[in-house]
Amino acid sequence: MTPPAHPVQVLSINGWCRNGSTIIGNLLNEVDGFFHAGELHFLWKNAYGLGSNTRCGCGLDLVRCPIWSAVLAAELPPGVPAEVHAGAVRGRQRAGLRTRHTWCVLRGGVRSDDRREHAATMARAYRAIAEVTGCRVIVDSTKIAGEAALLSRVDGIDPLYVHLVRDPRAVAHSWSRQKDYALPMSALRSTAYWVGFNLATRAVVRAHPARSLLLRYEDFVRAPAATIGRLIELCGGDPSRNPVRGRTAELGTNHTVTGNPDRFRTGTTLIRADDEMWRTELPARSVAATLALAWPLMRRYRYALRPGSPRGGTAPERDQRADRRPDRRPEEARWTSD
Repeated sequence: MTPPAHPVQVLSINGWCRNGSTIIGNLLNEVDGFFHAGELHFLWKNAYGLGSNTRCGCGLDLVRCPIWSAVLAAELPPGVPAEVHAGAVRGRQRAGLRTRHTWCVLRGGVRSDDRREHAATMARAYRAIAEVTGCRVIVDSTKIAGEAALLSRVDGIDPLYVHLVRDPRAVAHSWSRQKDYALPMSALRSTAYWVGFNLATRAVVRAHPARSLLLRYEDFVRAPAATIGRLIELCGGDPSRNPVRGRTAELGTNHTVTGNPDRFRTGTTLIRADDEMWRTELPARSVAATLALAWPLMRRYRYALRPGSPRGGTAPERDQRADRRPDRRPEEARWTSD
């Protein structure tokens, strides 16, 4: 595969799951030159039936999707069976590129053979996506900070980072219910992941303050058009191509690798402004468990600990400090990120 004339821009969305990354990615997918890959980390696992689902956002199995079948073939090293290569990729991811490995990757880069080989795999994959789709910007909503930490060492790409965070009580409420292939989990477990994933993401954006943006999901749903416009501008795109009009957008078919099961929705989509169903539906013991684990980070991200307290912030802000201290209507789908 010949090197690209210009680096491929990758917008890496990080944080813990149920934070709105799928809808934000799918909205950006409607912009000319943008392609939402979904959670690319899971391509090799899901393509060969070992993940939670094998389907592309288009509805076809990944190995039958015209885009992903071409990407998988282009990325495959010569002479290596696809299943063997996929197993090796998964092994490297498990061994040294999980969220817990974020700090080691930031310190060590590609010093190890496994990380060097995985950086080469990522370079081939991103380049193949760009060649197959013709896109200029790849939106990768993987949310595995250990892999995001490696992006700056991947040849031929120009990474940008979004730290996307959502109130952990709303996240716990979302995880309390089964959604298709996404199994429920307890508030305690969800919040433990929320803390760990956000701490790891914070480490990545602190390492790249000029390339990073901190965004709260609540600010996105308050002003979806403005938020998407700023993300388009962050990637050097034309904000006049913003697909959001007020609170609605027309979503076409996407080609996402896993993500929120709502990724299969198409057509006119309404982005709901209210994200506080947890206040009446999340049991008090679950709220207490969430607060016990998450309150220090909640204060950092301006989430009120008590109902009725003021909550700050509107629209996304470039994380220059980098936490250095840096209705359904008849024809509409209502997006909730739940």
